[in-house]
Amino acid sequence: MMSKPKIATTSLAGCFGCHMSVLDIDDRILQLVDLIEFHKSPINDIKTFSAPCLVGLIEGGCCNEENVHVLKDFRKNCQILISCGDCAIMGGIPAMRNNVPLKECLEEAYLNGVTVHNPSKKIPADPDLPLLLDRVYPCHEVVKIDYHLPGCPPSADTIWEALVALLTDKPLELPYSLIKYD
Repeated sequence: MMSKPKIATTSLAGCFGCHMSVLDIDDRILQLVDLIEFHKSPINDIKTFSAPCLVGLIEGGCCNEENVHVLKDFRKNCQILISCGDCAIMGGIPAMRNNVPLKECLEEAYLNGVTVHNPSKKIPADPDLPLLLDRVYPCHEVVKIDYHLPGCPPSADTIWEALVALLTDKPLELPYSLIKYD
């Protein structure tokens, strides 16, 4: 028996909504599992790559050094990389901090915010915390991205059509009805 192509997924600086859309494929997920094997993914809790993958679905942008490391690891291990959702494509809601200097963001979050209770008056700086980047970067500014699936999140139908096209060697041509938001 020939092995099935592998798909990997990850969530960077996002809300996990794109993964919910993958799950919203509903009973078609059984058809998808006939075509593919989920590899490194929160869906199956596999945390590391042990084999190359055909497709990597990336949700969220890059807001810290760990996000950059994960994204570069996906680029290295996935033949086709897809930015899934507005956060991966343009930074989304997390990128709203790009208009405020990082120092001000941290001071507001940990020192000066109306609801902040921080008697130590310290901003967390534990070495186990990933270093924050100067701003939130969309995925294509960090690595080469092959396809973009817009939406917040993209619909289950959009993700389904994209994956089926790529897995059956058909051109990825999404109809306007799957990528419009008006």
